[in-house]
Amino acid sequence: PELGVFQGIRGSLWIAVFVIVLAFPLGIGAAIYLEEYAPKSRLTNFIDLNIRNLAGVPSVVYGLLGLAIFVRGLKDLTGGQSVTAAGITLAVLVLPIVIITSSEAIRAVPQSLREAGYGAGATKWEVIRTQVLPYAAPGILTGTLLSLSRAIGEAAPLILVGAVTGFLGGQSGLVDISQLQERFTALPIVITEWVQESGRDRGFAPAAAAAIVVMLVVVLLLNSAAIFLRNHFEKKR
Repeated sequence: PELGVFQGIRGSLWIAVFVIVLAFPLGIGAAIYLEEYAPKSRLTNFIDLNIRNLAGVPSVVYGLLGLAIFVRGLKDLTGGQSVTAAGITLAVLVLPIVIITSSEAIRAVPQSLREAGYGAGATKWEVIRTQVLPYAAPGILTGTLLSLSRAIGEAAPLILVGAVTGFLGGQSGLVDISQLQERFTALPIVITEWVQESGRDRGFAPAAAAAIVVMLVVVLLLNSAAIFLRNHFEKKR
């Protein structure tokens, strides 16, 4: 069981890295463009509507998308059924959420702050960097961390892109880049497998309960970090 939990944590950690590296910059950048640069028109309203619709799409649909594109279509790049394909799939899954939460935070910035910056002779980017983003930071950080906690807790997309529902051979380290294009498992998959096995072998029940506690602790820590950072930045306004 200890090896299974370790492998699950390692897979979830790599997935979190992909989400942070891919979804966060793209999502925040898209929100900045849509709110500060893109002209308000039917096209931008259409894009905003579709982003909100994508945020409500069931996660299993993203799993099918990942299977078709990242596992099969881009097999030479991702390694097929690998943690790379899983990480990119979950980054795509949470990307609409990051865009929406970041857009809402930027939209909540008072227009007077922007006008004060322009009045001081600042350029548009300087106003965004020194006035808009610091004010919107609490909402952006809260949304991104909550989206990360969702990505870590997803199981259905991982099964579709090839997560192993058993034990992997080998005991490589926690951070081993060579594992990025190999078969993987993740903590939600480990929990699902052990809960199913506990019906046939009662010895899996304590291990499943312990893995669930680990998952809950990780999610609670992320949610607590989101609340702490939000309050911290709000006090600095």
